[in-house]
Amino acid sequence: MDIIKTILAIIGVIAVVIIGFWLFGIISAILWLLLWVAVIAGIGYGGYKLFFEKEKPSRQLEDKTPIAIADLQDTDRALEEYRRKLLNEKK
Repeated sequence: MDIIKTILAIIGVIAVVIIGFWLFGIISAILWLLLWVAVIAGIGYGGYKLFFEKEKPSRQLEDKTPIAIADLQDTDRALEEYRRKLLNEKK
């Protein structure tokens, strides 16, 4: 009777080890499949963004046009007012 129990215990341990390796193989195969799907999807997404992206707007610091001499008409008057104020304060 002890020999039969020992043989059944050994068969049980071997079966558990085989099932463990089987589960490990299935899980690792699924993970590898997901890795390759992610790599291919990443390459596809990068290609889509590269080839089908709309034109980027130009990034300017200011949208204003440069100041022309015609825009500086009132500067002489403003400078004279500042000079009068500053000169009167210093005296």
